[in-house]
Amino acid sequence: MAIDLPQSGQVIRYSYLWHDEYGRGLEEGRKDRPCAVILALARDDGETQVVVLPITHSPPSDPSHAVAIPAATKQRLGLDDLPSFIVLTEANRFFWPGPDLRPFETDAGSRVVYGLLPRKLFLEVRDRFVQLARAGRAGFVPRSE
Repeated sequence: MAIDLPQSGQVIRYSYLWHDEYGRGLEEGRKDRPCAVILALARDDGETQVVVLPITHSPPSDPSHAVAIPAATKQRLGLDDLPSFIVLTEANRFFWPGPDLRPFETDAGSRVVYGLLPRKLFLEVRDRFVQLARAGRAGFVPRSE
């Protein structure tokens, strides 16, 4: 399976490591899940650093800490029909492709990318995440570095 370079706005399948799991010393996520690529940065050394936000079915305790994914977007991406939220208070940071990408099968073969978020939704997620990070209310978990 060939893995193309990532793009901001993509939704990928990834073994996300939650901040509380990382704090307990875990190195692997408990569950593979869709994640939104917020940043894909090609560095001078040839590496591509990626920042992803987790997508979950659990509604946030504070509505300002997540963005709901519209049902039509979930359907287009091939995700399930349950309500889902992009979490804005934490992110995983890793070098692409990294060991934590998780392929899934489609009619076209094995892939790690579900597709792209609509531009308007991506910009809302990115901007709100940046605001929370600048305010010290969002954190990063380093992976495969």
